[in-house]
Amino acid sequence: MKNIVLLLLLCSSILFAVEARVKTLVIVSHPYPESSFFIKALESAARSVKNVEVRNLESLYGFDTRAIDGTKERQITCEFQRIVFLFPTHWFNITPMMKAYLNETWGSVGPDLWKGKEMLVVSTAGGGASTYGKNGRVGIELKDIFVSMKASADHAGMTYLEPLVFQGISR
Repeated sequence: MKNIVLLLLLCSSILFAVEARVKTLVIVSHPYPESSFFIKALESAARSVKNVEVRNLESLYGFDTRAIDGTKERQITCEFQRIVFLFPTHWFNITPMMKAYLNETWGSVGPDLWKGKEMLVVSTAGGGASTYGKNGRVGIELKDIFVSMKASADHAGMTYLEPLVFQGISR
């Protein structure tokens, strides 16, 4: 277990420190934070990096999808060049709070809202090779599950970075 934690912290440090010069906003969501291990470790690593601000949706707004302050979140987002969405894959999708965040923060503004910014999706999934990949049950790679995030990035005028996904993750 100790080796897994060290490896996880090393990977997460690399993830967030490679381009710490880029002002980065990390939006975190986990519908079951009490059972989160991997997402918590990545969030913790992100909090330790200069020029990175972390906003955990459940910590800020609880589990009320109607509580998100879209105006405030848009103002905060304007300050950053890269937006990272960090969450566990939730039934082949983003989490409910992440969806509510996008609805409230991005939903009614229109195209090119974040022109010139970058989007990075970082996600975990319990399913492994038997679920994802051309030979898995769903027949596609985990990173390709998030085509709606790519469409959102494209609509908002963002550069969509290759998703960073970790599969076969369990407690």
